[in-house]
Amino acid sequence: MKKSDAIHTKKPGPGQYVLAFFLFLYTFFCALPIILIFVSAFTDEAVLTREGFTYFPGKWSTEGFMVVLRYGKQLAISYGVTIGVTLTGTLLGLLFMSMFSYSLTRKEFFLKKFLTVFITIPMLFSGGQLASYIVNTAVYNMKDSIWLLILPGCVSTMNIIILRTYIQTSVPEELMESARIDGAGEYRAFFQITLPLMKPALASVGFMMATGFWNEWQGALLYITSDSKKPLQLLLINISKSIDILLNSRNIPSSALAAMQGSVPANSATMATVLIVIGPIMVVYPFFQKYFVKGLTVGSVKG
Repeated sequence: MKKSDAIHTKKPGPGQYVLAFFLFLYTFFCALPIILIFVSAFTDEAVLTREGFTYFPGKWSTEGFMVVLRYGKQLAISYGVTIGVTLTGTLLGLLFMSMFSYSLTRKEFFLKKFLTVFITIPMLFSGGQLASYIVNTAVYNMKDSIWLLILPGCVSTMNIIILRTYIQTSVPEELMESARIDGAGEYRAFFQITLPLMKPALASVGFMMATGFWNEWQGALLYITSDSKKPLQLLLINISKSIDILLNSRNIPSSALAAMQGSVPANSATMATVLIVIGPIMVVYPFFQKYFVKGLTVGSVKG
């Protein structure tokens, strides 16, 4: 047997078993909150009111999901809006930032230093929410526009830095020089050579962008008024607020409010909304995990 074969067939030592055990415990404890959310979403409201949140409820119920699903048509519309905003914003953002990052890696580009400072300033200083609202509504006249949910999140200084670093460390300069010798221009060198090699970085940055677009609701709360343009998160927040208003209304007699306690699924409906929001992300994440890790680590050690 060769020495290399012996190395590959070497059994794991006690230290590796101990490490695997602690990693299993860490994973298990990280999964406990998600399991609790899932269990609580299917727990009867009276049990939650009486016993609190528990992993072993005495009675199961789907009433929490039924409350959310009563908004069936609007829920489908909001899901479509969120999916459209997430896909459009992520694809546009990756295109803009990858082109921007590529230009910053070109030594002969005369605006390189200026643009580096230009994108760094917004990361350090901000005009504030009020200034943004006035500019977007009074200057750009984009009140109740779906583009206000897309364009502000398309460009991020930190993502540009990640993509630029990836190009500098993982795309060989010799490959770019050989492309230029063969007559390739900058657009061809970018779209046919650099962009395909950026898949790990694009996947990792794209996943972070998609998560941000999927969870965004503050912009919709400020700018969106039409029901046909409300994203999923804003709709679910409105559902939770409607339940809270019902249970805390002063116009309802105290005897009626006491009777509703435990019958209106406030807690289980809240957990159901959480599952509806994070469910797609949990399903998609495993497919991007290998790219996510590789995109953030490749280039950290150069050799």
